[in-house]
Amino acid sequence: MSEPDLGDIVRNVHRRYPTGVSVVTVMASDGKPYGLAVNSFSSVSLDPPLILFAVNVSASSYPWMFAADHMAVNVLSTSQTAVVKRFSRSGGDKFADVDWTTGETGSPLIKGCTGRFELAVRYKIPAYTHTIIIGEVVNAEYTDDPPMIYLGGAFYDSGDLTPTEG
Repeated sequence: MSEPDLGDIVRNVHRRYPTGVSVVTVMASDGKPYGLAVNSFSSVSLDPPLILFAVNVSASSYPWMFAADHMAVNVLSTSQTAVVKRFSRSGGDKFADVDWTTGETGSPLIKGCTGRFELAVRYKIPAYTHTIIIGEVVNAEYTDDPPMIYLGGAFYDSGDLTPTEG
């Protein structure tokens, strides 16, 4: 009997950890918006306000992500399943039929999100197949819409969560 593949085990552990669903967006120097869905988004610090996410270097939008000085993280609400499916795919015009506006930094902001951060990029850290991008929050906003949750390869409505006792 063969040993389980460590990569498969790691993937299965990750599938058991719920995350929020976010789309990182940038405006290219030619005025075209680019974006991709990420689940590696995390808070780093509140003073100064820093957040991070990781982008796969093989992603079709990676060159524009890496070149950007400003970008946005759009935290998707439960009503945005079509948006995450569009931004999870590689290639194509991901912004077609997506309602968005330009933020204070020039970054694309997707409408209908539960929250949005506009960032000034501070660090780009190579990490094998990915680049970790750390940005300082220069603008943020939120709504009362519940955020979408990703768990086990599926999307969930966080409004249906049951609090634990204790």
